[in-house]
Amino acid sequence: MADAQERNLPASEKKIRKARREGQVARSRDLAHLLVVGGGGALLVVALPQLADWSARLLASGLRFDLQALSQADAMTRHLGMLTWAWMVVLLPLGALGILLVVGAALASGGWNFTWQPLAPNFGKLNPLTGLGRMVSGQHLGDLAKACLLALLLGVAGGLWLWLHLGQFHDALAMPLPTALAHTGGALLDGLMLLVIVLAVFAAIDVPLQRRMLANRLKMSHQEAKQEHKEAEGNVEMKGRIKSRMREMSRKRMLAAVPKADLVVMNPTHYAVALKYDEGRMAAPKVVAKGADLLALKIRDLAREHKVPVLQAAPLARALYAHSEVDHEIPARLFSAVAQVLAYVYQLRAAMAGRAAMPHDLPPIVVPPDLDPHTAEPAPV
Repeated sequence: MADAQERNLPASEKKIRKARREGQVARSRDLAHLLVVGGGGALLVVALPQLADWSARLLASGLRFDLQALSQADAMTRHLGMLTWAWMVVLLPLGALGILLVVGAALASGGWNFTWQPLAPNFGKLNPLTGLGRMVSGQHLGDLAKACLLALLLGVAGGLWLWLHLGQFHDALAMPLPTALAHTGGALLDGLMLLVIVLAVFAAIDVPLQRRMLANRLKMSHQEAKQEHKEAEGNVEMKGRIKSRMREMSRKRMLAAVPKADLVVMNPTHYAVALKYDEGRMAAPKVVAKGADLLALKIRDLAREHKVPVLQAAPLARALYAHSEVDHEIPARLFSAVAQVLAYVYQLRAAMAGRAAMPHDLPPIVVPPDLDPHTAEPAPV
């Protein structure tokens, strides 16, 4: 009882797929009975005249006495073989139709589900205590009660119908054989329709009942749902460690590129962006490292240690940090501002090498206002 109360969550798609692989599908036996009996009755309605004529001719052929056959030792065997094949011509198609109707009932109630797993050896089912527990379970007792009730109603309906129509069978005794066969077949079809109605009522109840019972059996507890989610998404702690490790590797790779940069642009403390430009291999300057706060200070110190120029250009540093990615080219709208800074750095390097005059102070750098996070207007809601 406690376990049933804990399992109050509907089954997930994963559990439903697993149950189908194990052969757990909602199947209604009453629907199969309805389709087989109803389909057989419909076939009799359509083919009754032909079947009556065929039965009369077959019966006449079986009762015919041939004096010439007495001289043949195997006459009886050949005659029985002929009659057997004549019956098989009719019975085999009827059997095939019955199989198709059963398969159709299974598809209608639970859909197509082909699996070999239920045929695998399961020695746990050989335990008599386990089998006894299954026999007295609520589901099996309910199925047994339903089957007994169906058999009782079918027996009562069939017996009542026979009692009320007994005179029709008595009248058939005074009729010629073909007429008697047609008369009896029509009477039996009327009784069959009554049985089909009873089966239809049970099938209409049993199909949704089987689906509901299967859904109840597959219900999950909160712990099972959490475990399944963890298996699907992966261990949260492990994923966190993996992400942390990837960030650390990316950070080390980024810092290793700072000594090869041409320039580090930063505002005093918050942002730092390292740029690299190779005119022969790059169409535009590329960001090789960027960081904020403590990482920005680390980039600055590493650049000064390797004599990479560090320029204070707060608007440009903020714009590059907000709108560029590591190992990607800078945005096209910042080409002009970055080119201005790189030109100043190249002139400064040439002056320090004695190849040019010392440049004047870096002129004000113009950055589009909408690219600077501190001056851009917030987007309308």
